Amino acid sequence: MQELVFATNNKHKVDEVAAKVGGSFKLLTLADIGCTEDIAETGLTFHENASIKSRYIFDHYHLNCFGDDSGLEIDALNGEPGVYSARYAGTHGNHEANMDKVLAKLQDESNRSARFKTVISLLWNGEEHFFEGIVEGSIRTERAGNGGFGYDPIFQPEGYAITFAEMTMEEKNSISHRARAMEKLLAFLKAKA
Repeated sequence: MQELVFATNNKHKVDEVAAKVGGSFKLLTLADIGCTEDIAETGLTFHENASIKSRYIFDHYHLNCFGDDSGLEIDALNGEPGVYSARYAGTHGNHEANMDKVLAKLQDESNRSARFKTVISLLWNGEEHFFEGIVEGSIRTERAGNGGFGYDPIFQPEGYAITFAEMTMEEKNSISHRARAMEKLLAFLKAKA
């Protein structure tokens, strides 16, 4: 079975992706390959940040790998938080503060349309390929649900009456931005296998 490194330490992301990959490849994490470096996301776009991660792993470990960058884009906020989604309120990974900031900024806003976007950069035998997944939706006025992570409690995907945080992992995985990007990645890899 071919090995494929997912350039992340985010356990939630690994669980989501592992459910999609199944037995197609042996999915390795940064911890599995002994990478303890914190790969700085210094790009200004999702494409740049995803590429930074995959290139770092390929250049230092010479393994087929992929990195992703995801975020929430809110129309009324001119695409914010975008690439700053994880650190929107200042501290990386403070989901509650990030949601508080979004809800405060949208308090008097009627246009609540938004989307989650994922871009994956795959380095396969030295060649880079990009895959994108988008799920449209809207921002709720208050949190709902205990599942998921990040902005899931305030994001309601189009066509649903519940938030990502109210869905089971299986439900979210069937429609999420990361799932859509992963399906494109897996289709590409299966064609290469």
